[in-house]
Amino acid sequence: MNNNDIFKKLRVALQLRDDQIVEIMKLVDFRISAAELGAFFRNADHPKYMDCGDQVLRNFLNGLVIHLRGTKENPKNPMEVIRQNQEAVKKNSSENPKTEFKPKPKTDTKKKPFKPKDKKPAQKVQIVEKVQFKNGKNKK
Repeated sequence: MNNNDIFKKLRVALQLRDDQIVEIMKLVDFRISAAELGAFFRNADHPKYMDCGDQVLRNFLNGLVIHLRGTKENPKNPMEVIRQNQEAVKKNSSENPKTEFKPKPKTDTKKKPFKPKDKKPAQKVQIVEKVQFKNGKNKK
């Protein structure tokens, strides 16, 4: 199990979005963009995949501690923070409902099977008249 797997599992377990992870990294003065995070969460065989280094994971874990527990001066209850994240995820999913797939209604009309014999052969229209080419060869 590498750092990318640990990072992915923590993200899913805590239901964190990319913008929340960027904010967590800012708590420990580590700047990272959402595009760089996307490279960590890709499949290993993807061309834009990037290995998550020890420094990135260490800073994320330190920021996560501050995010969940708070500081000495301003402590937080970790379970309340996790519940707030879950409510935010539910709120976003209810605000942006995905369009449901609606299959087309089936019709009862039966189509005739294709039979090439049913078609009348079209008359060939000769557009260009037949021309004999003489390319310098004598016929005997």
